[in-house]
Amino acid sequence: MNNSRTNTVTEQLTRAGQVIEHESFAIIDAEVGPHPYAPEQWPVVRRMIHANADFEFNGLTEFHPQAVEAGVQALLRGGTPMVADVEMICSGLSAPRLAHFGVRTHHFIGDADVMATARAEDTTRAVQAMRKAQRLGLLDGALVGIGNAPTALIELVRLMRAGAARPALVIGMPVGFVSAAESKDLLAEVQDIPWIIVRGRKGGSTLVVAALHALLALAEARQQRVLLR
Repeated sequence: MNNSRTNTVTEQLTRAGQVIEHESFAIIDAEVGPHPYAPEQWPVVRRMIHANADFEFNGLTEFHPQAVEAGVQALLRGGTPMVADVEMICSGLSAPRLAHFGVRTHHFIGDADVMATARAEDTTRAVQAMRKAQRLGLLDGALVGIGNAPTALIELVRLMRAGAARPALVIGMPVGFVSAAESKDLLAEVQDIPWIIVRGRKGGSTLVVAALHALLALAEARQQRVLLR
């Protein structure tokens, strides 16, 4: 883990970029006004709004009580795997931010064996991708981000209920019209594993990336406070 005091993890690399980002957050804060989120939750919701310019995520976003702390602690441990349902999430994450905490990303939906098994068992590739991640031992203690495939989230919940997977945090935000809302409702019933969800049909990989970037920012801020003591 890089313990440098230089803040290269959470900020834009130029002053102009920093000004734009900070002004955007200030606009969101002003337009939202009072909200129901805890201080540690709001940065996640705000970054999700920032990523989509959609203020409905103020209200649609819900947190398990330990969600933010679980995500921050998983990052601070260093080397935590991040398992995604689709490549888009992995591509959208900042490589320097991930490297700072030693995070490696994984996605299997395009693997040949995943596609072959999905055809043979008449399931979706997303289901088989979660099963492959479980077989490889990548789900336990992991950050799991699901933004595209409701069947991936449904399978992950099944694995968790069976005691076959215990992620550190699940960011469950699949978008769509078939089983998307229902998959998130299932995850919200889980009490012993932290989660962040968006209720209803809305979601997407962009939101998962935004939530993960917010957690990376919170983890880096925590790290900096410790270094400055």
